[in-house]
Amino acid sequence: MNSALKDVSPHSLTKPYQSLLPRIRDICDQFHIVSLNRPIEACNNLLSQDQLIDVAILGQFKAGKTSFLNSLIGKPILPVGVTPVTTTITRIQYGTEERAIIRYFDGRESEEDIALVGEFTSETKNPANQKNVEVVDIELPSLKQYAGLRFVDTPGLGSIYKYHMETSENWLPEVGTALLAISSDRPLAENDLQLIRELRRYTPKIVILLTKVDLLSLEQQKEVVHFFRRALQREFREEFPIYLYSTRLNTEGWKQKVEDEVLHPLSINWEEEFESILQHKIQFLIKACLGYLEIALKTSLQADHDREQLRRQILDEKVNYELIRQEINLITRENTEQTRALIQNYLEKFHQTPLKKKLIGRLLKEMPAWKGNLSKLTDQYENWLKETLAEEIGHISRTDHKHFFGTLKKAHASLSRSLENFRALLNQNIERVLGIRLAEAEWKIEVMEPQQPDIRISRTFDFHLTLFWFLIPMVIFRPFFERHYLNQLPNIVEVNLSRLAAQWEDRINKVIGEMKKQALKYVQDELDTIDSLLSRAHGQSDQIRRTMDELKGQLAQFNG
Repeated sequence: MNSALKDVSPHSLTKPYQSLLPRIRDICDQFHIVSLNRPIEACNNLLSQDQLIDVAILGQFKAGKTSFLNSLIGKPILPVGVTPVTTTITRIQYGTEERAIIRYFDGRESEEDIALVGEFTSETKNPANQKNVEVVDIELPSLKQYAGLRFVDTPGLGSIYKYHMETSENWLPEVGTALLAISSDRPLAENDLQLIRELRRYTPKIVILLTKVDLLSLEQQKEVVHFFRRALQREFREEFPIYLYSTRLNTEGWKQKVEDEVLHPLSINWEEEFESILQHKIQFLIKACLGYLEIALKTSLQADHDREQLRRQILDEKVNYELIRQEINLITRENTEQTRALIQNYLEKFHQTPLKKKLIGRLLKEMPAWKGNLSKLTDQYENWLKETLAEEIGHISRTDHKHFFGTLKKAHASLSRSLENFRALLNQNIERVLGIRLAEAEWKIEVMEPQQPDIRISRTFDFHLTLFWFLIPMVIFRPFFERHYLNQLPNIVEVNLSRLAAQWEDRINKVIGEMKKQALKYVQDELDTIDSLLSRAHGQSDQIRRTMDELKGQLAQFNG
């Protein structure tokens, strides 16, 4: 900790909230408000940790987040690359010793050398997070000036690599201060605006970091900053701090400005900033909770028969679970049925013929150097085939798999639209019947990237001809067997590309199935919450009023 924190008791900052947060949870449990479970958990995490402010580096894929962090740290600890690299949440903070702690989903921990961090955080070294790493914590003595802060490197939000509990989107409620990295060589996207909308729920401090400014002239840099300021002001009626950054040109100058105006003040005023962040998160919770309680109060005031009528009007056939379930099942089925054909067509169009020609050419070049009888010749051929196919098809799988995700993306978009329509209809019904609107929903359909498939080849001969190698004079029959090997190749290529399509189909459709489960759970949870508020509030009007007054009193204290 820095000197400003030495005399600060952890409980002195959070004492007002130690009893408030459990109270909010009790209220949500009492009225079955399951929609607020995640932000409550995030506040609990903030209260229970070592009073650190999480400075999250967020943004779309390839926005330069990890490169910025490496330049800030002063050494290339975190892996970077031309493809999506970051696969897990990585947190970096001050520590008396340089070390990396790997925390796994099963509760295990291991301490590793800093140089090996990429083995756990990199998509290349840990594809699809096969090592089941929950988070990687790095401690560096060089960050003493930032004691009290914890920098968080997150996977790119525009990448297809989105895992369940590891993804940036699911981690958003944990954000203390957000540095939103946006590449200055592209326009402000709707995804960036949506991310800012979500971040505003969880943190009062959002800083825009325009990266890769070395690609722009000085005049263009000014134009980009002006454009971003105007666009953000128009969208949010609010000004956000905007900083330029480049890891290739004038890095120290850009870095110094960010440090002086953002990071150092945050660290020096740590107590005040931590209090502000925690208060912001709990205010969001209270406002969302009040919105649900208002529904409960209005229905509680109705006579029994009127209340049942209200219930039918709000939970009408348009937001009926069975109807929505059928729609979601239809979306899932239509997309999963198209997955295989989409992948197969792509492979046949762009890879089948070139791969056949390439393998035949390589075989013609390498086969003359093979020596021995039929058994040895066939072994050399099969080893070559296995190695070459694994290399070539593996390369196709690794570099072109983004073209296989058509149905995955379509399913994600369709399911998201379906949930948006459901939420809009539910809101319309509540507003029409009760005259109130629900708070914004917090939901995301997470996408987990399918794992890479394995590569296999079939036998060269349908029977064990090689067992009789000593009966076959190779001087006479070798050309025959060489032609056999060559003639086999086109079919082997087709079979293995087809197998690759089948393996990716299986993995992609499993992910679509998981997305379906998430969508149905969200609908069911939301309907359960509203149904509970509409059905169980009878005779509780005074209690609901008291609870709402209690929460409004807390808000007044915050704002006072």
